[in-house]
Amino acid sequence: MIRLIITAVACAVISGIFGHFLLPVLRALKAGQSIRSIGPTWHNSKAGTPLMMGLMFILGSLVCIIGNLRWIQEYSSFFVFALASCFAMIGFLDEFCKVKNRRDMGLTAFQKAMLQAAVSGVFLYVLYMSGILTCDLYIPFLGERYFIPPIVYGIFGMFVIVGCVNSVNLTDGVDGLSSSVTIPVMLFFTFAAVAMDRIDAAVLPAALVGGLLAFLKFNWHPAKAFMGDTGSLFLGGVVCGLAFALDIPLVLIFAGFVYIVETMSDIIQVAYFRATHGKRLFKMAPIHHHFEMCGWKEEKIVLVFSAVSALMCVVAWLSISSLR
Repeated sequence: MIRLIITAVACAVISGIFGHFLLPVLRALKAGQSIRSIGPTWHNSKAGTPLMMGLMFILGSLVCIIGNLRWIQEYSSFFVFALASCFAMIGFLDEFCKVKNRRDMGLTAFQKAMLQAAVSGVFLYVLYMSGILTCDLYIPFLGERYFIPPIVYGIFGMFVIVGCVNSVNLTDGVDGLSSSVTIPVMLFFTFAAVAMDRIDAAVLPAALVGGLLAFLKFNWHPAKAFMGDTGSLFLGGVVCGLAFALDIPLVLIFAGFVYIVETMSDIIQVAYFRATHGKRLFKMAPIHHHFEMCGWKEEKIVLVFSAVSALMCVVAWLSISSLR
């Protein structure tokens, strides 16, 4: 456990150093945020804020994983990092298109969905062939496992991964929100991996706790930089990747509760809008924008959502008591 604490501290320092040098580079490249016309009008002041700052904790966590190679016996953290990096590259490509074309749309939804599904399928196959992932689905709280045919499990896994990754991406809409909500999730996966005697899987989430804390220095309101799709898709890949690497994907119902609420609010808003021919259930979706429109300050939204995330991670911890 001491080594994991050292890993978190080291990642915070290394990520902070990367961020210190990365920010002026992004400003020089004019890799700034484009604000969507349908968003809150006061977000227009954020136009031009550097994107892709998520690279700082991506690079920081990579250095920490490499630094722990002699200590870990299996490569779960590497597999999860590879998955998350592939999603980060998709996000980078999307943002590159946005910056290059000076507009708020990059890759099409279909292009992103196909790339993400392909990456998810390869990841699940590698985990399964490595013996890390089984087709025995763990049921939280009940402590029982039920066998799922490999093909069915694969389809289920791809759906969960793609959905989870985009849910985390959707949460990144307020200064400091996505990183603050994800820190408790990374703490949960760190403790869960240790309790399950899977130290190899604990290295990456422990590192990201430090990396995300360092990132908040640049992203707390008013934000100096955004993680962008590069960072948010990476975090989404880590969240769902760890759930499958530990063979407990259904625990995402609790650990990823805030992400699910954000996504469901968006889906409900669209469905309600179509069903009522133009009426809206929320003032704006996803739901963090609804609270913004209700007068909540960004700091309050971050603190409340992070508290909910932390509480649900405690529930997630209780749900795997039979594995500890």
